Amino acid sequence: MSDNDIHRHPGDAPARTDHRSQIPAIDTAYHLDGGLSRAERSRPEPGPHQVLIRVRAASVNRRDLMLMDGTYPLPATPGIVPLSDGVGEVIALGSGVTGAGIGDRITASYFVHWVDGPQTLATAAEQYGANFDGFLATYALIEEDSIVHVPAHLTDAEAATLSCAGLVAWSALTTPAPLAPGARVLTVGSGAVALYAIQFAKMLGAEVISITSSQEKADRLRALGADAVIDRTVTTDWGDAVMEMTGTGAEHIIDAVGLPTLEQSVRAGAYNSTVTMIGAMTPAPGTTRPDNPFGSSYLSIRRIAVGSRTGFEAMNRAITEHRLRPVIDRIFDFDDAVEAYDYLRSGASFGKVVIAVD
Repeated sequence: MSDNDIHRHPGDAPARTDHRSQIPAIDTAYHLDGGLSRAERSRPEPGPHQVLIRVRAASVNRRDLMLMDGTYPLPATPGIVPLSDGVGEVIALGSGVTGAGIGDRITASYFVHWVDGPQTLATAAEQYGANFDGFLATYALIEEDSIVHVPAHLTDAEAATLSCAGLVAWSALTTPAPLAPGARVLTVGSGAVALYAIQFAKMLGAEVISITSSQEKADRLRALGADAVIDRTVTTDWGDAVMEMTGTGAEHIIDAVGLPTLEQSVRAGAYNSTVTMIGAMTPAPGTTRPDNPFGSSYLSIRRIAVGSRTGFEAMNRAITEHRLRPVIDRIFDFDDAVEAYDYLRSGASFGKVVIAVD
């Protein structure tokens, strides 16, 4: 199956055609400069090895809140157009582009020029929505190295959620080696990354135990596919509870919370397991760091940085094959982008927060 899957099925998002001549030459974009501001500018034009897309939808991640607050490891360029995640239709091609055509529905990989292989500091330092203009605008310029065709069965809102939360969950479960069927996965948290991790783990044939903070979320995690859920507000020593429940612990722990849960995640790990810490985490004031994070466990603790374009393409092939659909909590209008940020910050969402651009 090609990455640019053009086959359509009942209920799929409709194919788009080239409407560039009908689209105004004025671009409306939000900018990060101590907050979100909005302004009009001339529609950008693609240079060599760039494509221009008409943005259809974008989504907000925790890293976007950190960029706004100045707590993200990579500072935002003043005035940058935010958001790493979005989807749109190609309306213009720069010279030399071979990776997409007019009318293609595409997104971009999180890191602008990380195509494959080990990540370098240089590729880590180039990110959409941080120092390359992102998707919170009516038009977006995408570098050819970043072009990723999205699964045809996904709506624009669903396809706009893949680049960050989707790919980091996929990378956690498939690198450096793919998740083996029958493995036991523990997810910590109930944000978008944890939800994707549950979906992918079940898709790959794993058993899933999830840690969350309320009975309501526990019920929704079970409905999503979690085989067992532990409410950490009731069972504070949930690492020991996972070990008692399973006898041997979990082989893969996906911890999307951070230092406050690391000790319990380690306790829940099986012999020679892997704890993957997700996100650019800033410890809350007063957070105690464990003197020995490994305790008496024999396991690996790692952090990962989303994933490469090649990994993104592999994820999309799996999503297409299994007809997986992302979990969306709420879709905001473009005019309500500030409210979308505030809603994600409130912690009330269960699933992705999306902004419809058209």
